[in-house]
Amino acid sequence: MSHPTAEAPGATALTGTHMDRELHSQPAVWRQAIDQARAEDLLPKDGERVAVVGCGTSWFMAQSYAAAREAAGQGLTDAFAASEAAVVAGRGYDAVVAISRSGTTTEVLELMRSLKGSLRMIAVIGDVESPAVGLADDVVALPYADEQSVVQTRFATAALVYLLTSVGVDLEPALADAEAALADEISPGLLDAEQFTFLGTTWTVGLAHEAGLKMREGVQGWTESYPAMEYRHGPISIAAPGRVVWLFGEDIPGLADDVAPTGAEYVHTGRHPLADLALIHKITLERARARGLDPDVPRNLTRSVILDPATTHDS
Repeated sequence: MSHPTAEAPGATALTGTHMDRELHSQPAVWRQAIDQARAEDLLPKDGERVAVVGCGTSWFMAQSYAAAREAAGQGLTDAFAASEAAVVAGRGYDAVVAISRSGTTTEVLELMRSLKGSLRMIAVIGDVESPAVGLADDVVALPYADEQSVVQTRFATAALVYLLTSVGVDLEPALADAEAALADEISPGLLDAEQFTFLGTTWTVGLAHEAGLKMREGVQGWTESYPAMEYRHGPISIAAPGRVVWLFGEDIPGLADDVAPTGAEYVHTGRHPLADLALIHKITLERARARGLDPDVPRNLTRSVILDPATTHDS
């Protein structure tokens, strides 16, 4: 099955990095992912016990999917960093969902090889020519969401949109909110902020972790992320003027009042959490540009982590 590459209206006129074009294409790519999820039946059935694995960004998308699947009453769902998922084999799972943009990440491939034939393996993949495809029993193919930038934007969100749609989450509001968010002008306070802390609840905790990772990768900046109700249990101590506290999802009663005396900027847009993440992508890019950085080739990072066999161990 082939999928055309989606770009946002006017995206061909954009100049600059791959990340610029890719992050602005997200609403159009999400529409494709929603339609694909509705047309396919590849993911675990209701009631099955599921482990979801990934590395980096994909791990955080796994966390969001796991929380949303359980909240939808579809069955026990646990998220693991692929490097820490050796326990999966002995926990009675019915299926594993492996998320990987490249399909070449060492830890993901090692885990898939170790589990092959023992339980059903579903891969959510951007590069459909990758080794992970041959190790999976079923493949959710998202080639239209694959990217050239090292710093991920649309693959991660498209994968999550597909997964959330599969558990009955209505993402139509996210499309309109993302269009609006990506048209926003970024305030000087957000461009110049010294530090960001991202917070979420339930399935948006994964988004908070991903937002923090994105800004660390793209801006080399100081970011932290937590479940929102944990923020007052210590992390609020770093809040100060020139810093930002950003909440995804539902507002937390009293949180804005607690942040106000610190002088930090409290951000709760009221938009769909995925639209907020797209906006964080845009803020990350603009902060990187202001610092003379290129998120397409961030310091010390590559598109896929492929380790020397001598540095790894059997999963």
